[in-house]
Amino acid sequence: MPFVKHASQSGGAITGKDEEPAQPGAGPPGADAAAAPAAGPPGGDAAGAPGEDDSLSLHEPDPPAVEPAEPAQPAQPAEPAQPIQPAQAEGEVVLTPGDLAMRLGRVEEQLTEFHRRSAHRESVIDRLHEENQRLSEGIGRAFLEPVIADLIRLHDQLSGEVRRLEAGGQDARLLWSFAEDVAQILDRCGVEAYSAEPGDAFERGRHRALAVVACEDESQHNTVAEVVAAGFLDRETGRIRRPVQARVFQYSSRSGAAGQAPSTARSR
Repeated sequence: MPFVKHASQSGGAITGKDEEPAQPGAGPPGADAAAAPAAGPPGGDAAGAPGEDDSLSLHEPDPPAVEPAEPAQPAQPAEPAQPIQPAQAEGEVVLTPGDLAMRLGRVEEQLTEFHRRSAHRESVIDRLHEENQRLSEGIGRAFLEPVIADLIRLHDQLSGEVRRLEAGGQDARLLWSFAEDVAQILDRCGVEAYSAEPGDAFERGRHRALAVVACEDESQHNTVAEVVAAGFLDRETGRIRRPVQARVFQYSSRSGAAGQAPSTARSR
């Protein structure tokens, strides 16, 4: 509110009081007393007492209207609690125990088939590895074949020269040592030398008859008479590379009759 200064009737002193602003069309300042009943609160005095200061009353806001309370509603009985269902995503399929058992059975079948194929694959790998090893060894042996053949030929020549010197009564120990060195080289290449003794039974495949020697004793038939050259076999495979070369005894009735004729003539 604006602060208005005016003179009091009792002494002319200027006192400051709060007043309401003049309404449009209001009268002069002396008419404030007459207009007080219209501005004051209901039930107040029509005009102030003579000699007292005029004052403006403060208008308080009207209290809010209280609406009548609605009647209380009767309590509704509580609904029974529903079991909590698990939340399902959109498009999710709920599987029954039978469906789970069927799917687990399929998984087990797939695992069994996978293990079977894995075992077959491992067996194939092992077989290929073995074949590769044999092939590698075969390639190495193929490179050594010409060398082995020449070494066998050298051993035959040295052994034949040793037999010739021994038959002539000469010392053949030096050449025999050379022949033994060649046999050791062949052994390191996987080739073993073997021989036969006079009187051993003749075996096809292991012995090769270079010549036939007639014999008078039937018990010596098809036996080794003399070894000409040693034989050689492959240590790993057991395959005979070259059989023993020998002369073999052969008995016949003619050789027996020829042997008995001189004694018969003497007896006569």
